[in-house]
Amino acid sequence: MEKELKLNDPWLVAAWPGMGAVAISAGYYLMAKLGMHLLTEFPAREFFDFERVEVKKGLIVNGRLPRSRLFLWKDPKQRHDLIVFVGEAQPPAKGGAFCSQLIGHAQELGVRRVFTFAAMGTQMRPEHESRVFGATIDQESLAEFKQHHVHALEEGHISGLNGVLLGVAADSGMSGGCLLGEMPHVFSQFPFPKASLAVLKTFTKMAGVTIDFKELQDQSKNVEKGLEGFLNRLEESVGQPQTAATEAEETEPEKKAPRLSTAEKQRLQELFAAARKDRSRAYELKQELDKLGAFQEYEDRFLNLFKDSE
Repeated sequence: MEKELKLNDPWLVAAWPGMGAVAISAGYYLMAKLGMHLLTEFPAREFFDFERVEVKKGLIVNGRLPRSRLFLWKDPKQRHDLIVFVGEAQPPAKGGAFCSQLIGHAQELGVRRVFTFAAMGTQMRPEHESRVFGATIDQESLAEFKQHHVHALEEGHISGLNGVLLGVAADSGMSGGCLLGEMPHVFSQFPFPKASLAVLKTFTKMAGVTIDFKELQDQSKNVEKGLEGFLNRLEESVGQPQTAATEAEETEPEKKAPRLSTAEKQRLQELFAAARKDRSRAYELKQELDKLGAFQEYEDRFLNLFKDSE
């Protein structure tokens, strides 16, 4: 950790992959549009084990353990610097110890307020606006959530480290909470950027940060149109509306990387070059990687775009 770094009342935002890619997409979009840079690699190897090995041309090769990194944006107005934590995966065990270690690092940097992003699966239709639900670890944050029209969760639970991290933060005397973007539960395995957009709009208002949402808005409209059309056809075929119970964040299954064509690889090279020149275009690159199902393969290279502060 950069112990000598002087930050202005920094806030920590933590994001992991999960239902609808709501949290991780919001985290990446925030990083790209604020031009964040890598602060440090979070030492988390002790929390992960190899679950399999890879085979390449007949040879067995050890897989790569998930990485966890912290990215920084220094507020030019000196209100709240932002630190975004991005974890490639949640540890399968010792989640409490992982979160205690992360909160300890955050406190060393002067963090007193912690947020997590997550998804809330409900019976909403893709064409409807995504509401933002929330739960906090202190009364002041709860009042602030309500001022920003966040629907307070009256009961239930938040799965995974999105909730555990806040529990540890509460024990450490910190403030903050979880913002959950609403999405159709029947499409829980599909990316749903409208929920990420709703979460980010709320969070940036709370943080007093201004970013351009155009790319995320365009992506949301395209996904909405496709999912609504699919749902209409499905309902016509079975003769009744598709509904599901409300459910909070779940993790998403692992997907195998596809084979890319020469043209697709060339397109990615062009987008990587553009993002190196203008970091705000990094989300355009991420959209293309997601569309090709290749983000996991290129994740390290993508995050390396944020290594330098300039």
